[in-house]
Amino acid sequence: MRCGDALEGSATASMLRAHEHRLGTRVRLPCRWPSVSYRWLSVEFVSIPAIEVSEPVIGSLSPSRAADFKTCPLLYRLRSIDRLPEEPSPAAVRGSLVHGVLERLFDVPASERTVSAAEALVGAQWLALTEAEPELAEMFADPTELAAWLESARPLLAAYFELEDPTRIEPAEREQLVEVVLPSGLRLRGFVDRLDVAPSGEVRVVDYKTGASPREAFEGKALFQLKFYALVIWRTRGVVPRQLRLLYLGDRDMLTYAPEELELARFERTLEALWAAIARATEARDFRPSPSRLCDWCTFKSLCPAFGGTPPPYPVTPRLLASPVEDVSPVADD
Repeated sequence: MRCGDALEGSATASMLRAHEHRLGTRVRLPCRWPSVSYRWLSVEFVSIPAIEVSEPVIGSLSPSRAADFKTCPLLYRLRSIDRLPEEPSPAAVRGSLVHGVLERLFDVPASERTVSAAEALVGAQWLALTEAEPELAEMFADPTELAAWLESARPLLAAYFELEDPTRIEPAEREQLVEVVLPSGLRLRGFVDRLDVAPSGEVRVVDYKTGASPREAFEGKALFQLKFYALVIWRTRGVVPRQLRLLYLGDRDMLTYAPEELELARFERTLEALWAAIARATEARDFRPSPSRLCDWCTFKSLCPAFGGTPPPYPVTPRLLASPVEDVSPVADD
């Protein structure tokens, strides 16, 4: 079977052929995933024009904000509409620190990517974080507390090397902003930790988590973010990622998943339905709390009616629908 023959007749192939007709050139379909082991290479994606949209952008969703609304509509409102400030937590900032170190690790020559090399990047990455956000340094009362916190990142970096061999990986993209505007006018955007591309052109989406892996019943929720990215990549590049990979550094576990085209099409409709619910809530100014065990870790618990609090007055001009731009800064989301 020739490369691409397995995909002929699929919806992906039909979309590519439509692009070919418009561009007047032939687009080669990727091969199936090879069964043999090989190094991941840094190669260019097949260039596929983004979906053309005649309708105006109606709004913007990132994986984090979509998850916020699914978890608790009031949480979504306080973060996305009121834009209330949140104090950074040591755990969240440690996640950003580890993500930054793993991004920088691939700037090091492949043969030199060792645990020691990763640990040596911790200090420089912390300096970069505090230069960008000086208030982060205020989390620690003294140098001893800071040193202990920096030390807590080292076991997470060591865990990464037990899950992957970075000397055999050359990412195509790191901390990459991906976005697309769907025909409905909904913009999807977010930062991908890492994209790997096989010699055949197939794509792997990788996300680092500094927490522990979820129980089996919650794996679907954990994959929500990666399915979001897979949808954006499919819609912009014409390739369904072959594998979604979550690396849980907290307990040295890995979750992998192979999405399918029809599944991503259904997921797209799910996100559009989610946005429709957000738009209705915005129109009615009705974002109700959804109490759960997660409330114990919520920054806004004191403002929640479910716990005797009172949310601030609803903004006169909500920024939700007024602007398609959403905060999708590349920070760890664990």
